[in-house]
Amino acid sequence: VIVQRADIRSPTARALIEALNAELLGRYPEEGACHFQLDAHEVVAGQGAFLIAFSAGTPVGCGAVRRLESQTGEIKRMFVVPPARGRGVGRELLNALEAEARALRFNRLVLETGVRQTEAQALYRRAGFTQIAPFGEYANSPLSICMAKEL
Repeated sequence: VIVQRADIRSPTARALIEALNAELLGRYPEEGACHFQLDAHEVVAGQGAFLIAFSAGTPVGCGAVRRLESQTGEIKRMFVVPPARGRGVGRELLNALEAEARALRFNRLVLETGVRQTEAQALYRRAGFTQIAPFGEYANSPLSICMAKEL
């Protein structure tokens, strides 16, 4: 698996994000369930990063980190295509995002995942994230689980 920076507006990034959004819509069909956005300006150099994972030249996952506060970043848009799951792609993406966060001088990472995404919750717990109170745009979402990790 090779993980590299990418333009979030690229066709490859857009295709991965569309697949993520389709999966989230299937898991959370309730009225009012939000699929939170990430804007290109949030992942430019110095603010964050958007990464794509490739296996044998094929895009198999993506993830981003954006600045929330001067020393806090948020993991966003983590996704691994179903055929590549269980092969460590998510862990490689998360490792690369943590490296980007450290390069941005973040000392804390936060994230939101869904109550029905038990595999994502397990990945984050194995990586040292612990559950925290919902924050920001997730504060009133009964479908959200928020987590944090000190870097």
